[in-house]
Amino acid sequence: MMKFLLLTFTWWNGATVGTRLAIWRFGKRVGEDEAGNVYYEGGMSSYGLRKRYVVYNGYAEASAIPPGWHGWMHHRTDVPPSQETYVPKEWQKAHKPNLTGTPQAYRPPGSLAVSGERPRVTGDYDAWTPGN
Repeated sequence: MMKFLLLTFTWWNGATVGTRLAIWRFGKRVGEDEAGNVYYEGGMSSYGLRKRYVVYNGYAEASAIPPGWHGWMHHRTDVPPSQETYVPKEWQKAHKPNLTGTPQAYRPPGSLAVSGERPRVTGDYDAWTPGN
C-alpha cells in the first residue's frame, strides 16, 4: 500500500502515473544500466522523434544517468548502449550524487559552516567599500 501511495503522489520515487501509463501503452523496453535504471522508447513526439523514458531505480536524479544512456536519451545517437559495446571515454567520470545539505558537502574555508578565515583576495580585484 505504501509503495502505491508513493508512486501515486510523488514524482521523485520512480515514475509518475502518467509516465507509467505511457510506457504501458506505447513503450518498448530498450535496456537497463548498471545502476538499475530502466530505459524505454515509444510514442511519437510533436517534432517527429520517438519519446524516450527512464524509470529510475529509487530516487529520481537526472545526473544518475550514465554518459552512454544520456546520449541516447537526448537523441545524440540512435543506438542505445544495450545494443552496442559502449565504452566510456577516459574523461567521463562515474556518477557522484549531489552532496549539498549533507555533512559531506563542500564548505570552503571561511564559510559559516566551518571555522577558519577566508583567504585574502589576490590579483586585480579590490573589494568595494562605501565612500570610495
